[in-house]
Amino acid sequence: MPDPAIVTRTMAEVAERGQRIVTDFLKRQSDSAATPDPLNIGGAFLEMTTRLMANPAQLVQAQLGFWQDYLTLWQNTARRMLGEEAKPVIAEDPRDRRFKDEAWRENEVFDFIKQSYLLSARYFQTVVGGVEGLDQKTAQKVDFYTRQFVDAMSPSNFLLTNPEVLRRTAETGGENLLKGLSHLLADLERGKGKLRIRMTDDSKFRVGENIAVTPGKVVYQNDLMQLIQYAPATERVLKRPLVIFPPWINKFYILDLRPKNSFVRWAVEQGHTVFVVSWVNPDETLAEKGFDDYMREGVYDALDAIEKATGEKQVNAIGYCLGGTLLATTLAHMAAKRDTRIKSATYFVTMTDFAEAGELSVFIDEEQLKGLEEKMQQRGYLEGTEMATTFNMLRANDLIWSFVVNNYLMGQEPFPFDLLYWNDDSTRMPAKMHSFYLRRMYQQNDLVKQPGEPGAIELLGAKIDLRKIKVPSYLISTREDHIAPWKSTYRATQLYAGPVRFVLAASGHIAGIVNPPGSGKYSHWVNEQLPPDPEEWFRGATELAGSWWPDWHRWVTALGKETVPARVPGEGGLPALEDAPGSYVKVMGTD
Repeated sequence: MPDPAIVTRTMAEVAERGQRIVTDFLKRQSDSAATPDPLNIGGAFLEMTTRLMANPAQLVQAQLGFWQDYLTLWQNTARRMLGEEAKPVIAEDPRDRRFKDEAWRENEVFDFIKQSYLLSARYFQTVVGGVEGLDQKTAQKVDFYTRQFVDAMSPSNFLLTNPEVLRRTAETGGENLLKGLSHLLADLERGKGKLRIRMTDDSKFRVGENIAVTPGKVVYQNDLMQLIQYAPATERVLKRPLVIFPPWINKFYILDLRPKNSFVRWAVEQGHTVFVVSWVNPDETLAEKGFDDYMREGVYDALDAIEKATGEKQVNAIGYCLGGTLLATTLAHMAAKRDTRIKSATYFVTMTDFAEAGELSVFIDEEQLKGLEEKMQQRGYLEGTEMATTFNMLRANDLIWSFVVNNYLMGQEPFPFDLLYWNDDSTRMPAKMHSFYLRRMYQQNDLVKQPGEPGAIELLGAKIDLRKIKVPSYLISTREDHIAPWKSTYRATQLYAGPVRFVLAASGHIAGIVNPPGSGKYSHWVNEQLPPDPEEWFRGATELAGSWWPDWHRWVTALGKETVPARVPGEGGLPALEDAPGSYVKVMGTD
């Protein structure tokens, strides 16, 4: 049993902190008019149930199959208890880390619990997936939230059905559960009454001290961004500077986490003069900043500043995710204005055609958008934690339930992991910009409409037509991307008028991009042909071991190999304002 003094101290702490958390949460709830179904789930499941009941034979057939499998499982478990061998009725995915403990296979009881859960999960998803007559968006929503429920009900998430947790409880005399309760309270306090799970030991990281440490200077800033110029690592550098536009949904230092996995540092070492835009973490004063402001004060101001700092008008540009959408939109505007300063464009996991936007579409129906816009109007922005929660739900087992088990049931401290620290360092979205982005691009897919079509986008006095983009384009996408599915990003290969290279990396939205050559991780696929069908592209692609970074470097340097003496930040036409990574990136979200 745990030390009685620890129990007493923990319970007193629970009482005190719990009262404070509940009081704060109730106050926040009273200050906002909460809708009973903000995610608009009820209507989707009602329609699914109605159609399911219209075809009872299908439901009966699924139930019969389920009970037959369940009976076989009972029989196999009984045989195993008598010492006989029995093949599993259903096996877990070998990549499923929830059942990595050997007890899930070796112990008859836990093997039964695991297989019982897997059979139930398959039954739920078979029934829901087999309903006929649902429109695509309703079917997608029903499927998504069914999986959320199935994931939540995993036996690995509960004390009495997780062998690893039971073993830990026995070894520590229950102290793991007391520590887990303390962690739970701390996370509730952090979220002011809402559970905000701590994914990493954030005390181990300091922006500018042990992450985002590539040397450089802020050489320009305005209301929306700071422009960082990085110090050279070679005596001569490529004449054409490189500018990176990261997404403002997260902070830029995903590309400069640590020296060994920093794309920024690596690009500097390859002889690029690297500039990075560090977006501001907006508050209510920037509520009226729109997508056109991000074009004007982001891309155009950066190009003007780079010319002053280096004397060069022409640049190579990279856009990451939403930053890539901004880059493509601006390039279409530049084509209309005959502005040729950007000579090549690289798009990291970027969607421009949102016809098949993946599971994020679940959150972007009219009812949810109206609720979101009402909430943003009250504050002038979308809280960063709300966006982070949405992204985490796309990979709930990895980014939610694994931490519930580790922090609350096992009572362990989160492991210090730089990528998860960055993931938790959320940013806000200005109300006007975010509403435009979700409605005009995600919901209505207006970005790919040609001028003259209803809904075609016009920004900064010009009609946006992506088909007018003639600069060489490099598109890198990732095979397991839940945020920008690669088959959706591939659609851009059929839009741009200039030469296009499409490369597909293994892994996901972040790990597939932040994959330095020295890591030895993750392969990538290349194919010089660009057929309309992405599956056809993949069938004809060649898989190459390791990082895609060298492939990109060969591509971009082939467009211009001329070099000049290295440029020192602050010694050109713009003075240094402060050391990298600057002050904008250090502004934290306030929930």
